[in-house]
Amino acid sequence: MDVHFSSKTNEWFTPDHVFNQLNDRFNFTLDSAATAKNTKCEKFYAEHDDGLSKCWSNETVWLNPPYGRQIKNWVKKAKNEAQKGATVVMLIPARTETSYWHEYIFPHASEILFVDGRIKFGGSPHNAPFPSAVVIFSASKHQKISTIAFKGGE
Repeated sequence: MDVHFSSKTNEWFTPDHVFNQLNDRFNFTLDSAATAKNTKCEKFYAEHDDGLSKCWSNETVWLNPPYGRQIKNWVKKAKNEAQKGATVVMLIPARTETSYWHEYIFPHASEILFVDGRIKFGGSPHNAPFPSAVVIFSASKHQKISTIAFKGGE
């Protein structure tokens, strides 16, 4: 089971086909956890910018956060920024048994899309060893849970 919770890195580059399909719907203005090499938006926060400390409230945010233990902080930040006016779309592991899913996602997300299949993240020769979900936090109080299949990917 260790393979499901381990990685040589906590940076999982978003495949273009995944981002593009979501960007067609949301028109992102900020990539809040990126590097200059893997950013998906012109405006982005790299690790040295500390995206967790920045205000996202006037943005439509793409967030593929680091998948380490600090992921809970990113989920909480997404929820809080949506309450201040941001729309935040997160790509995260679908580890629904974790405390952050029960504390922040299930009670506060506007939409949860469970990914059909496993994503092959950029830089990896294999699909992820875990299921993924797209979690959307916005001003909408209506919650929708469904699945999404990404077009054009492996």
